[in-house]
Amino acid sequence: MELRSVEELMDLLYAGRHQHALRTAALLRRSRPADKELQVAGLVHGIGPVLSPGDEAGRARSAAAAVRPLLGERVFRLVRGASHSTGPADDDLLRLRQAAEEGRTAGFDAGVLEDWRTVLELIAARHSRLGA
Repeated sequence: MELRSVEELMDLLYAGRHQHALRTAALLRRSRPADKELQVAGLVHGIGPVLSPGDEAGRARSAAAAVRPLLGERVFRLVRGASHSTGPADDDLLRLRQAAEEGRTAGFDAGVLEDWRTVLELIAARHSRLGA
């Protein structure tokens, strides 16, 4: 599945474990406030179980492939590497993995998915303008 609109992505986010996604994105926003693509990767990395419910090993690949046309190469790379089972990681990927792990147990109000719609639209528009 390839996502073509933020609306399709929002539907997938609502269908999944969006509280964990919200906490992960919020933690990344706190640690890297200027890096919107990293924050968005934290938000969307968990759509894999919705896309591939029976394929635990392929969830990161499914999520990454789905967001690539909409959100671009960097978000694709981060989401694909979010699984701890993948190879070496750069600083951004390590931070994403750390936030995802911390987001599983963090007990704070991370807001609602609609708070992220504008950021998703900005990343999608930027990606589209770059001629991708």
